[in-house]
Amino acid sequence: MLDLSVIIVTYNHEHEIKKCLASLGANLGNLIVEIIIIDNHSLDRTVRIVIKSLTKFPRSHNFSIIVNETNKGFTKAVNQGLTASNGKYLLILNPDIEFHADVVTPLVEFMKQDKQIGIVTPQFLNADGTIQPSCRRFPRHRDFFYNLLGLNLLFKKSKEFNYWKMGDFNHQSKKEVEQPQGAFLLTHRRVVNQVGFLDEQFPMFFSDVDWCRRLIQNQWKILYVPGVKIIHHKGTSIYRHRLKMIWSSHRSMYHYFKKYSKDILGSFMNYLTGEFLLLAAVLRSIFYQLNSNKIKDY
Repeated sequence: MLDLSVIIVTYNHEHEIKKCLASLGANLGNLIVEIIIIDNHSLDRTVRIVIKSLTKFPRSHNFSIIVNETNKGFTKAVNQGLTASNGKYLLILNPDIEFHADVVTPLVEFMKQDKQIGIVTPQFLNADGTIQPSCRRFPRHRDFFYNLLGLNLLFKKSKEFNYWKMGDFNHQSKKEVEQPQGAFLLTHRRVVNQVGFLDEQFPMFFSDVDWCRRLIQNQWKILYVPGVKIIHHKGTSIYRHRLKMIWSSHRSMYHYFKKYSKDILGSFMNYLTGEFLLLAAVLRSIFYQLNSNKIKDY
C-alpha cells in the first residue's frame, strides 16, 4: 500500500494549481505518494497546467487525472478521488493551498502516536503570514440567528455568540476540534472504511462538516496542530461564482440541520431556520448584484 494519496479537486484553477503542486512536490519528505486530480470540467488551462506540473514530480510518485465531462460538484469529485485512492493515509487538499515546509510527515506522526486521531489539520495562514481561523464547532440553530443579527461580530470572542466560528479560540495552541476547514483534511484509510465517503446531498458546502460529525460520532478525534503551517489563498473559486455559492451554502446549511435535528423541537427550528435562510439568501443575492461592480471578483 502507498503511504499517501493526495486528492485535489479543480475547477478553473489555472492561477492556483501550479503553485500548489510545485510546493507540494517539494515538501513530501520520503513518503511514497500518489496524486489524484479530479477536474470538474474546467474551461481554462487547468488540466494542461496539471499535466505539465506533474511531469516535474519524482518518478517514485504515481499520478492520475480524472477529467469530468460536467461539473459534478466538489463532494462527488472528492468521492471519485477516494474511490480511486490506494494510500494508507489520505489528504483531501484544495488547489489554493501552498506549502513552505514539509507538512504531511509531521502530521502523520501525530496519527501514528494516537490511533484514535481520525483527522489532523495544520494551522492556516493568510498570504501575509497572519493566522487564518480555520476551526469551528458544529453549528446550532441559534448560531445562524446570532450571525444574522450580527451578534457574532459584536461579541467576537464570546463562546456563546461566536460559538460556531470559535471566536473564543486563538488558533495558537494544539487542540481537539470538531470541524477544521475542509481545504486540508489528512485522514487514515481506516477512517474512510468505517465512516464512509462524503455525503453527496451536500454538493459543495457542509459535506466536510457532516463528515467530521460522523467521525466524532464513531469515536474518532480531530486534532488541530498549530506548529505545522500552510498558506491558504482562501476562496478563490468561490468568489468567481459568488451568487451561485450563496444559494448553495444556504441550501446545504438547511439540509445539515434537517439531517441532525429530527425531534419535534428540531423540526420546528428547521422550519424557522429554513424560512430565514431563504430570506437571507435573497437579501445577500440582491446586495451582491447591486454591489458586484465594487466587489473584487477573482
